[in-house]
Amino acid sequence: MTPLIFLKLGGSLITDKDSPRTPRREVLARLAAEIAAARAARPELRLVIGHGSGSFGHVPARKHNTRQGVRTPAQWLGFAEVWQDARALNQIVVEALLDAGLPVIALPPSATLLATDGAPQLPSAQFFTRALHAGLIPLVNGDVAFDTVRGGTILSTEDAFTALAPVLRPARILLAGLEAGVWDDFPACTHLLAEITPQTLSTAASGISGSASVDVTGGMLEKVNLMLRLSAQIPGLDAFIFSGLQAGAVQSALLGDACGTRVLVPGTATLLDAQGYSPKG
Repeated sequence: MTPLIFLKLGGSLITDKDSPRTPRREVLARLAAEIAAARAARPELRLVIGHGSGSFGHVPARKHNTRQGVRTPAQWLGFAEVWQDARALNQIVVEALLDAGLPVIALPPSATLLATDGAPQLPSAQFFTRALHAGLIPLVNGDVAFDTVRGGTILSTEDAFTALAPVLRPARILLAGLEAGVWDDFPACTHLLAEITPQTLSTAASGISGSASVDVTGGMLEKVNLMLRLSAQIPGLDAFIFSGLQAGAVQSALLGDACGTRVLVPGTATLLDAQGYSPKG
């Protein structure tokens, strides 16, 4: 079976994260066109796409402290408000992808995942496996989710990937954001890390910022930690954190190019087959 790729379009990439509810429609249209071009070049490409909430979800989430738990009527009203914002951006992303001719179907965490004290759980993978079998592209997003301990919480796209990856077994995870990769001296941004392993993270973590904007799901350091955990669980997994701002970067990454910062656990990452899914360079 053709290897599966998880691609995230970061909230800071597709929205103006410092201006509430402001999508970057031109960027979204370009990214959708790049994904479509990659599929045209390689029709067998299998994808799960995710996107962050950016300026649509993080502001109300911080206002209501939703990630930490939802119990009172006021907090549940806030939970619904965060869901509404996440849903609004999700619809914009769906329309951009469909306009590019991509057979996308939204499967948001609020309807497909649960959480246990903030940790994502996948009750059933059938929605995703059936969509992939039908040739569709499942779309997940940063979203609210019901939580068996906290009542409710927020799950990032990386959280959704964490729940899905052990079942769907992607070959590559691509996190496209604003930054060129992971800087070990953010916000000075003079030294980009080509690779991060558990050993190098211990020395670089002090220079890796959470986020320059409002981000209730942990920012860059949490992304790195989650990718390291998945790389340890899934032999052969390649994870990359890179910028989607440069035209063609997402398309190149989907077609197998190395990009930005590679996150891996030594001894588990292996080159894939010669179909173009192994990192080049």
